[in-house]
Amino acid sequence: MAEELSLFYPPGKTAQEQKLPDATYHDLSVETVCEPLSEMEPERAILRRMMHRISGDPDVVQYRCDVFEDILRFPSLREQMQKLLDRVDFLKTYGSFDKGSDAAGVWELVHRLDEMDEYIQCVQSIYKVLNENAITSEGLRNLKEYVRKLYEDSGFEELKKDIDALKVDAAKVKSVTLGVNLNDRFEPVETGIVSINEKAFTKSNVISNFCEFLNRGDDTQKNTDWKGNMTFRTAGFDLDEATEKMGKVGLLRANPILAPGMATVADDSRGGDVIRTLDRAISAMLTRTVKKLKSILSKHVSVSTQTISALIPEFMFYIRWAEYIENMQKAGFFFCKPQILASDERVMQAKGLYNFKLAQSFFEKKEPAEQIVPNDLDFDGGHRIYILTGANRGGKTTITQAVGLAFLFAQSGLYVPAQSFAFSPADNIFTHYPADENQTMDLGRLGEESSRFRDLFRAATPQSLLLLNESFSTTSFEEGFFIARDVTRILRRLGVRTIYNTHMHKLAMELDELNQEGESDSQIASLIVETEEGNRSYRVKVAPPGGKSYALDIAQKYGVTYEQLAREKDGVLQ
Repeated sequence: MAEELSLFYPPGKTAQEQKLPDATYHDLSVETVCEPLSEMEPERAILRRMMHRISGDPDVVQYRCDVFEDILRFPSLREQMQKLLDRVDFLKTYGSFDKGSDAAGVWELVHRLDEMDEYIQCVQSIYKVLNENAITSEGLRNLKEYVRKLYEDSGFEELKKDIDALKVDAAKVKSVTLGVNLNDRFEPVETGIVSINEKAFTKSNVISNFCEFLNRGDDTQKNTDWKGNMTFRTAGFDLDEATEKMGKVGLLRANPILAPGMATVADDSRGGDVIRTLDRAISAMLTRTVKKLKSILSKHVSVSTQTISALIPEFMFYIRWAEYIENMQKAGFFFCKPQILASDERVMQAKGLYNFKLAQSFFEKKEPAEQIVPNDLDFDGGHRIYILTGANRGGKTTITQAVGLAFLFAQSGLYVPAQSFAFSPADNIFTHYPADENQTMDLGRLGEESSRFRDLFRAATPQSLLLLNESFSTTSFEEGFFIARDVTRILRRLGVRTIYNTHMHKLAMELDELNQEGESDSQIASLIVETEEGNRSYRVKVAPPGGKSYALDIAQKYGVTYEQLAREKDGVLQ
C-alpha cells in the first residue's frame, strides 16, 4: 500500500514546486479572488496558501486538472466526500487518536472501540462513493485503489469482526471475559479479552470454579470457544493499583512478539503457588490486556487515518473552487479545461480569454456575463514578447492580469476563464508593477523599479511568464525609454513569454529593428487595445501602435483638444 497519497502531486513528484512571488500574488489579486470561496477564514487561509505555490511540471499540472474535472463533473461526489472527510478529520482529533493516552481502563477501551467503528464506517463509505461515480483521474483512482486495498485487507476484515464482537454501550459494561493460556504446570502464560459483557458474573471465587473444573475432565473443551458455563468473580482491588504493585515485583512484562491484544506473565512468577498466582494475575492482566489491545487498534488505523485526513485540504481546495466555478457557469460565464503542452515549447493559445477578477466582480453584483469582453491571444516564436499599447483605461492592465490569472488557474488544476486554453506551464509567474510611494523612499521610483527588475530577471528562465505593467514610466520619457528598450532586448534573448504594458508607443515602433538584433527564436510583437469610433472596445489585436491617436481619444473624451477649449472661451480669445 502506498505510503504517500496526494490529489495535487502524482506519485514520486510530491511538492516539486515554486513559491509564487509575493509581488505576483499581490498584483494578480489572489487574496481578493479567494475571498468569496468560503465564509470561514481558516478555509480561505488554506485556499490562499495553496495558490501561493506553483508547479511548472506538465505531469503535475495534468494530474491536477484531471482531478478537478472529476470533482466538477460529479456534484454528488463533492457533497458526500465533504461529509466523509469531516468525519475523518473529527476522528483524527477525537479521543486518544492523537493524544497517546496511557489510560488502560475498560471505559477507555470501549470508547476506542467507538472510534474504530466510526473509522470502519468512513472507509466503507469512501469506498462506496468512489465506486458509484465514473471517475477517470489518476488521483482519485489512486485514492480508490488505496481504500480498496484497505477495505479488502484481511486485517481490516478481522478488525471489523473484532469490533462487532466487542463493541457495547459503555453504560452497560458489567464484566469482561478473559481467555488465559496456561503452561504444563497450569501457570498463566498469556491472556486476551474474549468479550465485553453487559451482564455481570454472579458466582464468586474464580479459584474454586477453576479447581472444580479441573476435577471434571468431561467438561474439558477441545477448543477455546466460551460456552457461557464458567463464571468468574471480580477482582477485589483496584486494577491500576494492582498493576503498579505487580510491576514492582516484576510479575508481568510486555512481549512484542505476542499476538495482538495479549499480555504475558514473566518467567520469575512461575514456580509459585498456582492458585495464588492465577488469582492475582487475572486482575493485573486485565489492565495490561486492555492497554495492549488499545495500542494494537491505534496502530492499525494510524497510517490510513493520517493518509486520508491529509487529503482534506486538497479536497477542500477542489470542492470550493468547483462549487464557485459551477455557480459562475450557471450565470453564463464560460470556463474550459486547459490543454497541457510541453514546457520547452513556451506557447499559449487562448480563445475567448477574459479576466477572472473582473468577471467575479460582475458575478458577485449579479451583472450580466455578456458585459465581459473576451479576447484571443497566442504566445509562440513569432509572438513571444508583446509590447501592449493603447488608450488609458482601455483595458491594458485587465488583459495583462487576465493572462497571469489564466496561468495560475491552469497550473492549480482549475478550469480557466476562456473558451479554450492550451499552454506550456510556466516555472513561475513574475510581475513588475509600479511600486507604492512608500517603497521608493530610499532609491527613488526609477531606482526601486530598476533594482526590482534586476532581481526578477535573475530568477526568470525561458519557461517563465513575465508581466510588466507601465514599468519605468515613473520618470521622464527619455530615461524610461532608454531602460525599457534595453529590457526588451534582453527579454528577447532570454526568450521568456512577456506582456509589456506601456504608454511608450515609440518602443513598439522600433520592433523591426529590435527583432533583427542577433539570432533568437523569440520575436517581439506589437499588441494594441482597439478603439471603435473613439470608444474603447476592450479588445486587443496584433497591430502597429496607434501613436498619437490614443492621446487624441483621451483629449476628446475630456474636452481638452484645441478646438474644444477654444469653444469654451468663444468670444473671449483674440
